[in-house]
Amino acid sequence: MDYNATAKQILAGIGGKENINTAWHCATRLRFKLKDDKLADGEKIEALDGVITVVNSAGQYQVVIGNTVEKVFAPLAELAGLENPDNQEADVADDGKKESIINKLIGFISGVFTPFLGAMAGAGILKGLLALFLSLGWLTEKSGAYQIWYAAGDGFFYFLPILLAFTAAKKLKVNQFVAVALATALVYPALVAITSSSQTINFFGIPVIPTTYTSSVIPILLAVWVMSFIEPVLDKVFPEAVRNIFTPLFLLLIMAPLTLIVVGPLGAGIGTLLSSGVSAIYNFAPALAGALMGAFWQVFVIFGVHWTFVPVMMNNIGKLGYDPLLPILSVAVISQAGAALGVFLKSKDSKMKSLAGSSVATALLGITEPTIYGVTLKLKRPFIMAAIAGAIGGAIAGGGQAHASSFTLPSLLALPTYLGNGFTSVVIGLVVAFVLGAVLTYLFGFSKQQLKNDETINATVVDQDGQESIISPVSGTIIPLKNVKDEVFASEAMGQGIAIVPTSNIIKAPVSGTVSAVYPTGHAIGIISENGAEVLIHIGIDTVELNGQHFKTLVKQNQKITLGEPLVEFDREALRSAGYDNTVMLIITNTAAYRIEDTEETMATDSNWVLKLTQRNTENQNEYRGEVKHV
Repeated sequence: MDYNATAKQILAGIGGKENINTAWHCATRLRFKLKDDKLADGEKIEALDGVITVVNSAGQYQVVIGNTVEKVFAPLAELAGLENPDNQEADVADDGKKESIINKLIGFISGVFTPFLGAMAGAGILKGLLALFLSLGWLTEKSGAYQIWYAAGDGFFYFLPILLAFTAAKKLKVNQFVAVALATALVYPALVAITSSSQTINFFGIPVIPTTYTSSVIPILLAVWVMSFIEPVLDKVFPEAVRNIFTPLFLLLIMAPLTLIVVGPLGAGIGTLLSSGVSAIYNFAPALAGALMGAFWQVFVIFGVHWTFVPVMMNNIGKLGYDPLLPILSVAVISQAGAALGVFLKSKDSKMKSLAGSSVATALLGITEPTIYGVTLKLKRPFIMAAIAGAIGGAIAGGGQAHASSFTLPSLLALPTYLGNGFTSVVIGLVVAFVLGAVLTYLFGFSKQQLKNDETINATVVDQDGQESIISPVSGTIIPLKNVKDEVFASEAMGQGIAIVPTSNIIKAPVSGTVSAVYPTGHAIGIISENGAEVLIHIGIDTVELNGQHFKTLVKQNQKITLGEPLVEFDREALRSAGYDNTVMLIITNTAAYRIEDTEETMATDSNWVLKLTQRNTENQNEYRGEVKHV
């Protein structure tokens, strides 16, 4: 994959750098806030090498890349002239668009947690491993190794308000270091000691409610939000010459007592209410809660609303000391890995098989976007099978009342954090979800039509700019072009190519590109691929005489098309009954600009070129090979 070329093509596909308001990336996606979503060509971007899919959700235009997203983002940031080419959302001027409250909330939460999500997951796993080491007797709580590692893992969560203050201030465009100073006041050791002992202090006679803010989430987020209203007012009050000193000074003078007296207790109260609500629902019917979250968690991920659960889960750990949702979410994640394995075992398409195989590993490690968008959701049925498996596995984990002692990404790596109450149930739930996801997908995850359309790449056209794959436009048996009963095609006067005796009535796009010609009779269609290959698909011999009878064109001239998109519907048996040869020809009309190759074996021949083609018959697993030589 050429990361520079992909970045350049993505930038063009979203409407150029002039259409970007904000650009950043997370673990698997390029995320944009565009000035005009209509200028972006999602189909064109999806067809690019290395792009899994495109999602326009929660006010963000997202291009799903997978684990190599950072390598694509770096050249894109340079091409777009981004001032802050990192994985955080850049500061941009308000474009005047109205955004829904839900989208704003989701955008705020994702912007706050995304920058340190990896570090937080690592710290959570470390705490889980230390718990495992204690239970196995490998370490003791008094050992120096345990204390040092525990400080590294637990310290992240203990001082979490400081990290949240920094990222929230960046998101809300206020002074990050003042926000951090405010957060340090909340976790200042002397104040923590006072509140922990339930002592009461007052601020000029106003009592301060004793509340502990270490490991808390909501209080500091509320405090920075309030600060975002006060800071602009202070900036207007103080002249520019003294603003850099006096604005921070008065912010601290105002916000520290306001947070400790009002905002902090209010946030703590909201957190307690959320935790109590989650606990009440979960305790009422834990198996049902597990089934629902196991089934629908990946749906939440698709729409981006999963971010709203992050502060709730972290708040549960801070308030209750555990979270009941995280083990269930791991079950939902692992069910996707199982479905991907089912696709890997069942599919005969080499590209899908390769993508599904790699997606199993990434999903087991907690990264499901490549699995969802590239495999299960793309094929539809496997996603449903994974949801069913997730529901059953989630019911088992929920019914056993499994808990997470620390926050980390839902995955197999999180298992040590589930030690304790319900650990056996979550292990059983994970195994059931994985195995059932694979079995259900293998047995019921494919329609007969999808299996028939599972085809290998038949030819590869290569030019100086790179490689482009051309697949067969129709299911059937490949024959050498020279055997076609039409001298014009057989002599290759129109160009080199292949011929197929069809077993299907649907002609599909052999490549992504633009429809260059649609014949009124429907018997032929021209395509120009994105890399410049000129492809002609001709259905039958002398079928122009039918004047469109038995043909139905499904696309229009100049229409953008993607690989595999239906182009023409025809009745192959009716053509044969009418006395016409129904052989389908695929011709590269600008053959002179290309060389055609397939394998190393092909390139080793003495001929100027050899086109070796393979067409799998998915019903009997036999292969037909045809060679066309040009000397």
